[in-house]
Amino acid sequence: MDTASSSFRAAERIGRIKPSPSTAAAARVRELKAEGRRILDLTVGEPDFDTPDHIKRAAIAAIEAGETKYTPVNGTPLLREAIRGSLLRTHGIEYSDAEITVGGGGKQVIFLALMATVDAGDEVLVPAPYWVSYPDMVRANEGTPVIVPTSAETGYKLTPATLEAAITERTTWVILNSPGNPSGAVYTAEELGALAEVLRRHPRVSVLSDEIYSEISYTGSAALSLAAVAPDLRHRVLVVSGVSKSYAMTGWRLGYAAGDPALVRAINTLQSQTSSCPSSISQAAAAAALSGTQDFIAETVPVYAERRDAAVAGISAIEGLDPLVPDGAFYLYVDCAGLIGRRTEEGDTLADDQDVTLYLLDRAGVAVIQGSAYGQSPFFRISFATDLETIRAAIDAIADAVGALR
Repeated sequence: MDTASSSFRAAERIGRIKPSPSTAAAARVRELKAEGRRILDLTVGEPDFDTPDHIKRAAIAAIEAGETKYTPVNGTPLLREAIRGSLLRTHGIEYSDAEITVGGGGKQVIFLALMATVDAGDEVLVPAPYWVSYPDMVRANEGTPVIVPTSAETGYKLTPATLEAAITERTTWVILNSPGNPSGAVYTAEELGALAEVLRRHPRVSVLSDEIYSEISYTGSAALSLAAVAPDLRHRVLVVSGVSKSYAMTGWRLGYAAGDPALVRAINTLQSQTSSCPSSISQAAAAAALSGTQDFIAETVPVYAERRDAAVAGISAIEGLDPLVPDGAFYLYVDCAGLIGRRTEEGDTLADDQDVTLYLLDRAGVAVIQGSAYGQSPFFRISFATDLETIRAAIDAIADAVGALR
């Protein structure tokens, strides 16, 4: 095809956003594997467990029963009931049907929420380190992402002082992600309560609370929600979650949110003009996941904890690397400042965290994602949503590669 003669012209918004770094990293890993390279892939936040059998059986039953048609925009009554039950079980909050929306994954729900509320020039506060998609989703909807730095001293969490200082007359949203990706940070009740005090002084600011990892928590219980800690702010908090992480259902693409009925109606209007509704089969599976036995979560969280401990111990033993111990999710965010400025055997200097990740990929055959993709440098992110054998082999390879630096 002669691309020179193409009449295609990308919209301006395309120039404002970048492809997902994690998706790009995964694509590069696939390319290298296709070339015959042995790559230990620690990039993708995808559980290595299979979807539980009772969930798959619910999907099969739905197919066999002919539940293969369009559903209501905001999901089947069965799914909405399951979502409401799950939120009541985990957060103690009783939502009405009018406060529930569903979509093709939590990512789509977040995108539509921003599309429904953000006008050109509106500001969205994004604490760093952040999930890679937040800033670009804001930009795609003509908003301005305002990156709010956090620090090791505060556990890489937003504080009342930094929140207060970042709010302006243009602020529409603040994004909270707990447990966080990539940090694994989990907000305590006291920390959420202190943030709520600030938000009460700024009634025009809403909170997008991304809780997709809420049940993958190492604190002994599901991560707390601001909506539960500060019930008077509930109408200003959009709680976003889904089944991808907790139930190993990434490919089913089913997410949901609970919030103010007017916002939910706006999201549903956009949903009606995009995908009409999520997959009917995925909805049946998600309803089974949320309303059925929760044994899968009880069984897998200790496995993730074991992998976390192995990754923390292994990385901590490597000179120049300092991991943040996560309280939730399945990522290890590693401070690699101790490697910056060091030289490879070929004489190349590692100038930043991207150089570090490329060096680990080339020299160790280990794929990780650079911290700059998450708004915090110099770091890299490891996913420990894979088996212990792979994690230990990768850490050994990283140790050998770091040991070869000068």
